[in-house]
Amino acid sequence: MNHHETSATIAGCRVRIMRKGTGAPLLFLHGIAGADGWLPFMESLSQSHDVIVPEHPGFGQSDTPGWLDSVGDLAYFYLDLIRDLQLDDVHIVGTSLGGWIAAEMAIRDPGALKSLTLVAPAGIRVKGMPPGDVFLWSAEETARNLFHDPAFAVTVPVPSGDAELLASFKNRETAARLGWNPRLHNPDLPKWLHRIAVPTLIVWGDDDKVLPVAYASAYRDLIPGAALEIFPSCGHLPHVEKAAECAETTLRFLQNAA
Repeated sequence: MNHHETSATIAGCRVRIMRKGTGAPLLFLHGIAGADGWLPFMESLSQSHDVIVPEHPGFGQSDTPGWLDSVGDLAYFYLDLIRDLQLDDVHIVGTSLGGWIAAEMAIRDPGALKSLTLVAPAGIRVKGMPPGDVFLWSAEETARNLFHDPAFAVTVPVPSGDAELLASFKNRETAARLGWNPRLHNPDLPKWLHRIAVPTLIVWGDDDKVLPVAYASAYRDLIPGAALEIFPSCGHLPHVEKAAECAETTLRFLQNAA
């Protein structure tokens, strides 16, 4: 799974980027846990696509810019990154926070986008279905609540050493800045999701304890023509817990969207 790492500086913010593969560009946007490493899901996509995985501003080894106040700021940042990297017809795959960012990008400027794959995206609120409070869970609760299968919880790495602990704290601090109030959504986003004019796939696990599966159909119904795939016996991270199935579903969708 050898990928290469580089960086880019956009709007005065240097971000770490992992990259591998050839073919149509695919921008993978990670969730609030960060982008610690190259996942099997990314490896599968890189067999037919140029997979680009930035570490968001404010996360991990990327800079924390003074202008970062909202998910909308990240949407504009990534639209600028696409322009500066001279990418066209970009497929975007975003998970959780990353899916929220992708949706915010698409309602602003879909010109350079080819498709959206939103994996359990945050960003909207379903009445009577509050999200799990990821900001108040302990590390053990978070690991347990991310998955349907408890066996996956024990594989979640526990930060050790000063560098890892600082990175974990940095990720949580930035995630709270972006999603604390209101919790994990933008009240204005549902009004504008009808503007998304590229093929869109919504992916969810049926046992998502972070964003209940009721959010899946709500998201689908707000985006014209969106398709929905729900994985049984799966939690909040289908691209991890159902990596092979999720990659197969995503690649089939990307092929049809090409």
